[in-house]
Amino acid sequence: MSAQDLSAHEEIRQLGCRYAEAVDSRDLPALVELFVEDVQVGRDKFGRDALAEWFDGVLRTFGVSIHFIGNHRITIENDTHASGVVYCRAEHEVGDSWVVMMIQYWDSYERVDGQWLFRRRREKVWYGTDATQSPAGPLKDRWPGRDPVEAALPAAWPSWHSFWGDAQSS
Repeated sequence: MSAQDLSAHEEIRQLGCRYAEAVDSRDLPALVELFVEDVQVGRDKFGRDALAEWFDGVLRTFGVSIHFIGNHRITIENDTHASGVVYCRAEHEVGDSWVVMMIQYWDSYERVDGQWLFRRRREKVWYGTDATQSPAGPLKDRWPGRDPVEAALPAAWPSWHSFWGDAQSS
């Protein structure tokens, strides 16, 4: 691996850590600066202002949060584009509940003016559950005040289906 690739890997790893710190400290200006200026928000909104508005609404749905960044696979595609997968254990205070989640972020990165930024970040949930409950069962994503739903992972991996075939899909 070249020195340039090693530098890119470390800058991108720090991007994930800075994201977690900005979310947990509710530093919206720092958070949106981690994304490209024309970031797409939802289907039809663009830009950091739209992203700040979206994050403001989401981050007000829970109190204290702790995002712990773990494994981070990065693929450098060229001098200005990369992709990666980041593992995260997150904890959230939701009213009287303490919700523990295991997440993967599926990221696209872009280097703009010499700085690596998020182009896109997609959250994939393994499970989310009150800390006093087990996440076992088919409806692993359990958030207070919301009906339990099937979590995105592990079913989002094509290899999961190939491995299990018809025997198991989630």
